[in-house]
Amino acid sequence: MTSPLVARLALDVDMPALSALMERAITELLPAFLTPEQVAASREIMGLDTQLIEDGTYFVVEIDGALAGCGGWSRRATLFGGDHTGGRDAALVDPATEPARVRAMYTDPGFARRGVGRRILELCEEGARAEGFRSCQLAATLAGEPLYAACGYRRIEPFEAVASTGVRVPLVRMGKAL
Repeated sequence: MTSPLVARLALDVDMPALSALMERAITELLPAFLTPEQVAASREIMGLDTQLIEDGTYFVVEIDGALAGCGGWSRRATLFGGDHTGGRDAALVDPATEPARVRAMYTDPGFARRGVGRRILELCEEGARAEGFRSCQLAATLAGEPLYAACGYRRIEPFEAVASTGVRVPLVRMGKAL
């Protein structure tokens, strides 16, 4: 019998554990898809966005009391990246004409393939729909793209995020109607 997934909104007190989970996910899950240089560059372009916690749109999922995953959605213009990522835009988007952004999705490697990511996506879509959004977009890593495709997200365009070292990390803009 599998343990239930317990979801709740992330709190400020969760931030150290969230950052540690993100580091484990980058270190252990991305090497199957990226070069070592791209994995290192991913740390610069990904990470915790505390605006999502402040906005009340960032979730944690626990299994047996352990942090299994995290992710959220945003009503702001930024598509991806953490607090330290350049080019962020905190402007609010119009739910009638623009998509909500699914952001900062991470699953702890020890809990991969147990429905954590799917549950977070459901929570994000429910929240965005409740605020009048008609669609969602996200920037998928190559590791995350299969999950998003299985959940109904379609490829819009591949692109690259460029780290300060010049290393290019492949990403895919994906979208879904709600």
